[in-house]
Amino acid sequence: MADSIQDYEQEHLNEVIDKIQLAEDAAKKNIGTAKKDVDDINSQFDDIHVNTTSYSGMMDTAMSVRQQQQMLAEREGSWQHANQKLQTLQKLAQTPYFARIDFQETGEEHPETIYIGLATFTDRPDHFLVYDWRAPISSVYYDGGLGEISYQTPDGTQTVNVSLKRQFQIKDGAIVTIFDTDETVGDQMLLEALGTHSNTKMKSIVTTIQKAQNQIIRNTDAQLLFVQGAAGSGKTAAVLQRVAWLLYRYRGNLNSGQVVLFSPNQLFNDYINQVLPELGEQNMVQMTYFQFANRRLPNMTVQTLQQRFEADQSAAAQKITALKTSLAFFKATNRYAHYLEKDDMRFRNLMFDGKVFISREKIRDIYYSFNLNYHLGNRLDATKQELVKMLNHRISSEMRSKWVEQTVQSLSKQEMDALFGDQPREFESGDKEFKFLARQIVIKAFRPIKKAIDHNRWISINSQFMHFMRVAPKLVNLEKYGITAAEWDAHVDATYEKLKTRHLDASDVTIYLYLYDLITGKRGERDIRYVFVDEVQDYDAYQLAYLQFSFPKAKFTLLGDLNQAIFTKENSRSLLGQLGTMFDPDKTKVVQLTKSYRSTKQITEFTRAILKNGEAVEPFERQGELPKVIVSPTLEQATDQVMATLKQERAEQDTTAIIGKTLQDSEKICTQLQKRGVQVTLIKTENQRLVQGTIVVPSYLAKGLEFDAVIVWNANAQQYVGDDERQLLYTICSRAMHELTMIGIGSMTSLIDQVPTDQYDLIQ
Repeated sequence: MADSIQDYEQEHLNEVIDKIQLAEDAAKKNIGTAKKDVDDINSQFDDIHVNTTSYSGMMDTAMSVRQQQQMLAEREGSWQHANQKLQTLQKLAQTPYFARIDFQETGEEHPETIYIGLATFTDRPDHFLVYDWRAPISSVYYDGGLGEISYQTPDGTQTVNVSLKRQFQIKDGAIVTIFDTDETVGDQMLLEALGTHSNTKMKSIVTTIQKAQNQIIRNTDAQLLFVQGAAGSGKTAAVLQRVAWLLYRYRGNLNSGQVVLFSPNQLFNDYINQVLPELGEQNMVQMTYFQFANRRLPNMTVQTLQQRFEADQSAAAQKITALKTSLAFFKATNRYAHYLEKDDMRFRNLMFDGKVFISREKIRDIYYSFNLNYHLGNRLDATKQELVKMLNHRISSEMRSKWVEQTVQSLSKQEMDALFGDQPREFESGDKEFKFLARQIVIKAFRPIKKAIDHNRWISINSQFMHFMRVAPKLVNLEKYGITAAEWDAHVDATYEKLKTRHLDASDVTIYLYLYDLITGKRGERDIRYVFVDEVQDYDAYQLAYLQFSFPKAKFTLLGDLNQAIFTKENSRSLLGQLGTMFDPDKTKVVQLTKSYRSTKQITEFTRAILKNGEAVEPFERQGELPKVIVSPTLEQATDQVMATLKQERAEQDTTAIIGKTLQDSEKICTQLQKRGVQVTLIKTENQRLVQGTIVVPSYLAKGLEFDAVIVWNANAQQYVGDDERQLLYTICSRAMHELTMIGIGSMTSLIDQVPTDQYDLIQ
């Protein structure tokens, strides 16, 4: 019986592949035709006779060019469409589908069979040989077992009775295995997928999407979708499939440029950048939060990821950071901005030729001359208009200046031609010609002033920011955060010294930008429809409130693991509560992903035991070796252990990451290995790319990544001290898929003291 099922399914697969190959041939012909059309139209541009002898001739020529341009755009569109279709067909030819479901719709006489794959394939109109995994009916495959299952369609809820759910593994046109299951995705299918080796690029998970992940992917209602997922639970992968699903669901009304993903670092962006193209979609806008901020602060130096991680914070500094990154401080910024409508706006002189052109006092008089219903943005625009009027008036008076007369008299022919431009040169008198040239010279000289007015350089945002910091104790209660007035004043003084050299701490960047936006009346990027924030546990409430302000029309998907907060640490625990006041609770959905798929059962059990509340992490039943905990007396012997581990892992063709706590730690082991002729790649900055083989990477750059094997370098009692580094150690260890080794020089961190000794092999 099993053979007859395999034979039947292989025969059906062969028929589908044959039809895909026929469609490939047709697509190639269409590409050839479209390319020839493009070339023909391009050559016809040379044949258009340009007639400039009369107005009607010029119009005819312009019309001909316009028609050719329209035809060219249409043919190029056809060519691109045919190319995309061919690429999709080539992917389908390798693996046309991965699942089959048999079902009967309520009220229908006969059952139906459909096959589900990466994309839709029809051999004739309305005859579907393969359904796209994102189609409404495909949800049945992911959401339930056998029997009655409901799914959402654009027309409402539909119910079907599922009688068969079959999963395939197909390689080179042949069925390798068939699984019949009453589960959403059978464990055998998952085990096969999870047992593979890691890569430098994340892969699509459409063949193994779980029920909880499918809820994330297909959600349309939530204004805020919050995904709390254990390390390795597939939250990032699910969210990337969600982007692909949204682009499919709202095709024609949503494009990838209207979707933004904020990721933990640039290295991670590189890691995930093939998932959407693999699914036939263009990548969304991808950036880190600080790239988003820094693009608007080109003249400022902001703390790097490394500086943020390695910053040594005193108890007072930690309390001040907790205040500045809170929702209360965000609201205080709003109150301060509202107060600026009445008083205390800081202005700068507009200068010309080393002298004051329009004084800050004059600008202040203009700014506060408008009545109280002028809010900050209106006040700014109205002041700009007045300043431009003053500039235009000064142009007329400046034309009579001695320097202008001398400049006109010393103009070369070339300079004069440039000033005339396309203007006719017939003037009624020499005086009128002089006035024309004088005006052009003054306008050119005043151009930097016009630019300064347009770009708001008459506002002193640095002074305004510092003024806000000085008066902040009147707007928030320092005592509530355990901060003394002296501590706050000292902090403000230190901030001022940094600002003088154009440096900003990470916690000040968002305050600085938000204050500027309020003063200038910015209303955010209103065309962005979806915002995704990965590793949200390393964001603070002020940053998230600012993102909400910056993308006022967007729906938000926030995903992270509160156990992996390496920057915000314990402050991440209050994040959910603060989010509750930022978004409508009725339009908020929280999805919990507790099962960890990345690591073997042994590694997951070890890593969750490091946590104080690790019970919420469930291991997937994929067996492997126990993690190794090695204590070496010296640096040399610890390096020997690394080499021995690498030798074993290379024999198994594993991609290995040696993860140091800091960049300095990572550089140290890298140097040791290179001295011994071992080939490793050190990842020093987030702008590098992941490579195959062995990499050495500091902990703060490993977020979101996964590797076959992880060696935690020098996890001794001096490096990982106290509970505030428990989450960091958990994050590092949970990068491992198949093998985990912890090496400590002289000792081992006490953070693993609570891990049961039967959950690891101790080597001393």
